Amino acid sequence: MTTLTLSVPDVSCGHCRQAIQNEVQSLPGVASVEVDLDAKAVTVEGEPLDETAIVAAIDEAGYEVAR
Repeated sequence: MTTLTLSVPDVSCGHCRQAIQNEVQSLPGVASVEVDLDAKAVTVEGEPLDETAIVAAIDEAGYEVAR
């Protein structure tokens, strides 16, 4: 299983967590999505993971991934 952790500086509440989890969880290959509000990070596990699609899903939820 692959793990991908992305920095998402604007996450700050339960709504943020839910919006991101709903978008990312719907992608093929995604087994789990963890949004850490304190670390401002999203960790995705699954196989295979498409980072471009995950970043696009986070964007669709209304949040920007820091690069």
